[in-house]
Amino acid sequence: MLRGGVPSAIGIHLWPGKDLQYGISAKEVDLEERLVDLDLRNDSDVSDVPPPTDSTPVILKRALSGLSARWKNWWIRGILTLAMISGFFLIIYLGSFMLMLLVLSIQVKCYHEIITIGYRVYHSYDLPWFRSLSWYFLLCVNYFFYGETVADYFATFVQRREQLQFLIRYHRFISFALYLAGFCMFVLSLVKKHYRLQFYMFAWTHVTLLITVTQSHLVIQNLFEGMIWFLVPISSVICNDITAYIFGFFFGRTPLIKLSPKKTWEGFIGGFFSTVIFGFIFSYFLAQHQYFVCPVEYNSETNRFVTECEPSELFQMKKYSVPPLLQAVLGWETVNMYPFQMHSIALSTFASLIGPFGGFFASGFKRAFKIKDFADTIPGHGGIMDRFDCQYLMATFVHVYITSFIRGPNPSKLLKQLLILQPEQQLSVYKILKSHLVEKGILQPSLRV
Repeated sequence: MLRGGVPSAIGIHLWPGKDLQYGISAKEVDLEERLVDLDLRNDSDVSDVPPPTDSTPVILKRALSGLSARWKNWWIRGILTLAMISGFFLIIYLGSFMLMLLVLSIQVKCYHEIITIGYRVYHSYDLPWFRSLSWYFLLCVNYFFYGETVADYFATFVQRREQLQFLIRYHRFISFALYLAGFCMFVLSLVKKHYRLQFYMFAWTHVTLLITVTQSHLVIQNLFEGMIWFLVPISSVICNDITAYIFGFFFGRTPLIKLSPKKTWEGFIGGFFSTVIFGFIFSYFLAQHQYFVCPVEYNSETNRFVTECEPSELFQMKKYSVPPLLQAVLGWETVNMYPFQMHSIALSTFASLIGPFGGFFASGFKRAFKIKDFADTIPGHGGIMDRFDCQYLMATFVHVYITSFIRGPNPSKLLKQLLILQPEQQLSVYKILKSHLVEKGILQPSLRV
């Protein structure tokens, strides 16, 4: 039952322009939208939350003015999706550094959207220092994570600059000191009549940092493993989002989950099979090119990121036996493919079956705070966070997958660490390594290196 005594046929709020991913009848959509508007007007808890604005370009409004709301949303989402995908391919062409800047920009925007919701819902604009402290904590956490990245992947660059050596050597202490300064500022800002609200927002800020900064750091870690570990997961989530929307739009009949009643089993299943097929084919294309499969490394001599290497076994064509059950269907006894394509099935499966739960979680969050979207940055899609709720969950899975099943000892990284050591330390490592190689019979005792 909604406030005001109006019953809800489905029992939760639905928002226009969102959650149409898996489709249900337009009549249900219109009914729920009217009930939501009534609920928002009667909800005193969200009286200060401004109503959503329509950011659709005027030219699109005019071109689609004769269509129903359902088909208008279809075309707006489709056109903007193609525009975003085109921009994404352009950034891929520009290289790894631009991709890192893109990830950082998205992280900052997502953080801004979630923090702004906290300000509005908890009426916290008048809290002393708090907007400044929120951004200060973002700066501190980014300094910590990206400093770790610099130490790991830019060791040769850092070694040539004494100022950077100091920052890297004491990086964690500096990071802790910066955070401690923010913590003390928060304590000093506490005001008697705002205690509870200030601690609400303190917790809100830290959870938001955990969601946005930590996950974006993992995205960049995945990128350094090779651009393919960045592109396949992200593209799989995008493919699942698009194909599930299409299947649900045309064939959706059976509701999937009460939290998002417009999502259907037809869209969910159609999106799953489409995404697995897409990931398998897309991986085959990417695995053929060094640019996508080689780990991203920084060349201190040219001051550029390079992606040149001898591809690992994951990206070398192998012959596989086809299971007997499929031999009768396909007519093949063996098939040539890249080992990475097998891993792509695991990535696509997660993107299709578990990834959407990131979206369900975001839907529950928005309903809890009576908002339709995180923002209105992208017409037909909502805010940046509305597009990346599943991507963050996917990034964590990919990082765990790589560290658990893929990554092994990295000679290049070990060498960079050795180069940072003092000469006497390097000599000590050399003697220990030489003694070990002699004991293993790999190096002759009389042989000088």
